[in-house]
Amino acid sequence: MSLLVVGSVAFDSVKTPYGSVDRVLAGAGTYFALAASFFTDVRVVAVVGDDFTAAEEKVFLDRGIDITGIAHAKGKSFFWAGEYGENVNEAKTLDTQLGVFADFKPQIPEKFKKTEYVFLANIDPVLQVNVRKQVNGAKFVGGDTMNYWINGSRPQLAEMLRVVDALLINDTEAKMLAQDFSLVRAAQKVLAMGPKALVIKHGEYGATVFFQDGAFGIGRHPFRAPTLPIEKVTDPTGAGDCFAGGFMGYISSQAELTREVFKRAMFYGGVMGSFAVEDFGPARLLKLTRPEIEERYKIFRELTHIE
Repeated sequence: MSLLVVGSVAFDSVKTPYGSVDRVLAGAGTYFALAASFFTDVRVVAVVGDDFTAAEEKVFLDRGIDITGIAHAKGKSFFWAGEYGENVNEAKTLDTQLGVFADFKPQIPEKFKKTEYVFLANIDPVLQVNVRKQVNGAKFVGGDTMNYWINGSRPQLAEMLRVVDALLINDTEAKMLAQDFSLVRAAQKVLAMGPKALVIKHGEYGATVFFQDGAFGIGRHPFRAPTLPIEKVTDPTGAGDCFAGGFMGYISSQAELTREVFKRAMFYGGVMGSFAVEDFGPARLLKLTRPEIEERYKIFRELTHIE
């Protein structure tokens, strides 16, 4: 099965306690696509500027990712600069330049419109809904959002939540969206807004998936997946997008959606996020192999099993 992601392809400059990089290939669409490409065929819809060259294209093509949906516009690509201190869960934004991304209006190529699995990365919810309408035959649609849209575009976000099957956000965003400090109550309130499943990412503490009653025919009991304790988090940028890529990539590779598939998808999401933080930008993903993924998956499983 193919998996379509609509999101940002960008450049980042990042500084952490372990070093810094300047203008590396990044963006939610990039991280997601690279992570998902280990599990399924991936298609990307995004917009880039004149600074996106053949070298950046090669990163996608080397992973077999279809980039015919990436539009080229005159100007600069989306750029973000940030710095992490000892608390790697929080980034201090130093600079944001939207560039051509400011006018991004995703148009899904005809050959992508029948894609059965779709992920709406973190963009304007109005655009997310528009994309959902263009792929109205999709079998399973995941989505992401952030505090900017939660605080400033609630009516539009509410419409987006009604057209996705699964929402993937972090615990702070979940509480903000539900306006409730209890994570369990917040999860139930978010599910009542539309998505059949809610995946709440807890950063270095793993992730939990909550379900609507009767969703996918697999019951409503939540499931918690751990993450691997990492001694040195070199660069946490993109870890959440890689989690989403692993999660959605694995789901789209399976013949049917069951509770066990959801569980394994949560583990694979955690695996991909754990690799992403080991180096700056997507560097670790570019050296990653499937056997390494499977070996770490076994370790994740062992963290939750007692023989």
